[in-house]
Amino acid sequence: MSEAPDRVTATESAVDLLTKLTELNGGLMIHQSGGCCDGSAPMCYPVGEYRIGQRDVLVGTIELADPLPAVHIWINGDQFELWKHTQLILDVVKGRGAGFSLEAPEGVRFLSRSRAFSDDENTLLAASPPKVGADFE
Repeated sequence: MSEAPDRVTATESAVDLLTKLTELNGGLMIHQSGGCCDGSAPMCYPVGEYRIGQRDVLVGTIELADPLPAVHIWINGDQFELWKHTQLILDVVKGRGAGFSLEAPEGVRFLSRSRAFSDDENTLLAASPPKVGADFE
């Protein structure tokens, strides 16, 4: 293995929901919550409605079909330190999620699943650390 794995992926149902929400609301971003309000739910917002902090980590992007923009996935820096050894897998399940997250009226909610990276994957990822909010100012 010579290429670092993606730090975040999405199931087909998550990509379908992101596509629908993007078509309705324009560009989106997700912030993986660290335990406030709805526990540790991924929260979906229109781009610009959630302020990214200098220490927030861009863990990856979910590509949508052209011409729709990719969805950036962020996590708090302290939370990233706890999760950096795992790949986040964005999924969708039935049930009402957070009132703050765009999918709430759809009768479904985003859910983060994860898998642990192998030692080799962790080595590759350590060689190319992700960008943080301060890198974009």
